[in-house]
Amino acid sequence: MDHQIGIIYSSVDGQTKKICEKLQKLLQQNGIQAELFSIDNFSEEITDFQSIIIGASIRYGKHNPKIERFVLENKEALGQIESAFFSVNLVARKEDKNRADTNPYLIKFLESTNWKPDKVDVFAGKLDYSLYPFFDRWMVKLIMKFTKGPTSTPKAIEYTDWERVRQFAEKFYTP
Repeated sequence: MDHQIGIIYSSVDGQTKKICEKLQKLLQQNGIQAELFSIDNFSEEITDFQSIIIGASIRYGKHNPKIERFVLENKEALGQIESAFFSVNLVARKEDKNRADTNPYLIKFLESTNWKPDKVDVFAGKLDYSLYPFFDRWMVKLIMKFTKGPTSTPKAIEYTDWERVRQFAEKFYTP
């Protein structure tokens, strides 16, 4: 089976999955075959794809350990094709932390895996206190207090810059 782009994601509250679905749609609209997989059910051969995009969200300061393990175990195969990685986190809502070279979570992930994907980016996530169980809500509020973010909001705040997501997708179909 010949695939063009595999998109693998790890999403806690759904925003990373939503970003990946948008990437898939944009790629398909531009004539590129793209398949979407959760890290929990990816069992394909990486080298069956021309490109792999991996998107992972942050929870309590860390990406899903399954993503890190996947990259470490498949670094050689990822090096044989075009690869991309993006992190989704609320820190990226801040202008001084919304680029690949300024986002601490992205930098730490790439350093810890010693992986050098061809394309890298970071997107701000979504803040929705109504989705979080009590402990998570309390922890996120504490983190937001420290980072000068909203600690109380009646409705969800989507920080994701969809134009930037479109520009990221464009890197895969524009020469």
